[in-house]
Amino acid sequence: MSKSYDAVIIGGGHNGLTCAFYLARAGYKVRIVERRDVVGGAAVTEEFHPGFRNSTASYTVSLLNPKVIRDMKLADHGYRVIERPISNFLPQEDGGYLKLGGGLERTQLEFARFSTKDAAALPDYYDALEVVADVLRDLVLKSPPNVGDGMGMIVEAIRQGRRIAALNIEQQRDVMDLFTKSARSFLDSWFESEAVKAAFGFDAVVGNFASPDTPGSAYVLLHHVFGEVNGKKGAWGHSVGGMGTITQIMAKVVTAMGVEISLEAPVASVLVDGGRAVGVKLDSGEEVMGGAIIANVGPKLLYERMMDPTDLPADFLKRIRAFKAGSGTFRMNVALSALPDFTCLPGVGEHHQSGIIIAPTLDYMDRTYLDAKRDGWSKQPIVEMLIPSTIDDSLAPEGCHVASLFCQQFAPELPDGRSWDDEREAAADAIIATVEAQAPGFAKSVIARQIHSPLDLERKFGLIGGDIMHGNLTLDQMWAARPVLGHGAYRGPVKGLYMCGAGTHPGGGVTGAPGHNAAREILKDHAIWGRMRGRG
Repeated sequence: MSKSYDAVIIGGGHNGLTCAFYLARAGYKVRIVERRDVVGGAAVTEEFHPGFRNSTASYTVSLLNPKVIRDMKLADHGYRVIERPISNFLPQEDGGYLKLGGGLERTQLEFARFSTKDAAALPDYYDALEVVADVLRDLVLKSPPNVGDGMGMIVEAIRQGRRIAALNIEQQRDVMDLFTKSARSFLDSWFESEAVKAAFGFDAVVGNFASPDTPGSAYVLLHHVFGEVNGKKGAWGHSVGGMGTITQIMAKVVTAMGVEISLEAPVASVLVDGGRAVGVKLDSGEEVMGGAIIANVGPKLLYERMMDPTDLPADFLKRIRAFKAGSGTFRMNVALSALPDFTCLPGVGEHHQSGIIIAPTLDYMDRTYLDAKRDGWSKQPIVEMLIPSTIDDSLAPEGCHVASLFCQQFAPELPDGRSWDDEREAAADAIIATVEAQAPGFAKSVIARQIHSPLDLERKFGLIGGDIMHGNLTLDQMWAARPVLGHGAYRGPVKGLYMCGAGTHPGGGVTGAPGHNAAREILKDHAIWGRMRGRG
């Protein structure tokens, strides 16, 4: 016998939990069905070796929206983020290093070691980036104008466009550059030092299976700087207890509000009756009915694997099949007996509490991408290493550490019919060797490792192609066109079906914004429907 709810949410990731909060606050009876045995989606903390815990997939905080944090009162329940003392540390090919962050003046002094011209340009660069980032911050909690909604779409497009129209012509040019240019082209217009360009260009390839020479990659750079930590714009930090602490707190909050969370409850299909989504059927055979069916999974997983093709408009399905997903990400956690000791900066220091970036130049990043495009992965990958146990002793035994290795340019599908099941260990070895080249002895310090190839990320977290963004952040897949033009305002092509995941505006990252925005649209629709029924 089926049980009915006001809303059924597919997937218990942070956006699903956020959406559930706002619906429950409005009095909705909500049920979340989650495939895994733990709530949190890709934002979870797991013990991967006895005594060693770490964030399994998502691993650092900046983009979680302040309004979501306030509304859910996360801080009252133990949410705490420790800001990095410096943003990033980049070993260089000549044996030197560059540190980014720690304040404008300090970063200028660091840049001056490479180029006095670049040091002088930095304040204007930050100002230009901040103006455009503020535009994004303003749009993050707004639903995109939905193409096809007639005058309402036009009015909303004008309203949101005013923010850009109010910028002066130089600022509007910066907006255009960041949305259309390659990261290299954009950074070349500002800086001359290859090390400095790499320090900023790294963000352009995070979760982006592309070269820094790819047009549009400058936007991905921007996507990673519009967040904040503890009120500091653009900062990044560590969630004490790992990313799972955030989603466990969210789950605690919504459960106290009456939201039901069912674990180990994978969805087999979305039930459609009379052209309307009415429920979900679980693998167990249970049918869960709801007035609104809300998907906190990626568009390709939802529409290609959970729905009958005959329930979808033909053109919509064609475009979903062409929707690009695959972020080129390989994710690994390692248990360490000691901190890595870098040849370019020996000893323990603040660089161990920053993002350690092994990608010294844009050319290095380009070669890595080209290798991956040809061979599936590069022997010299792009590696970002964080060692959260340097500031959070709850993650590892005394004297030991855990490190997150977030690695780029690993093809979602290997060429020549090869499988990631056969090559994941070799790729992990190449990642370890890449760090070893900068910190001799690192390989010997590895006690255990937890490997997630693109295929592992798909199987474990439902990230098709291992895409941490639920779909590429390209100009044709953003804002009102995410995931498909005409369905950019969180409504699916079937009545009663909604989307609240990273495959909608504003995209990937632990933001909570899609969940927040989708809930608003659902409440709006149901208020209108209620008024219509009342008049009837």
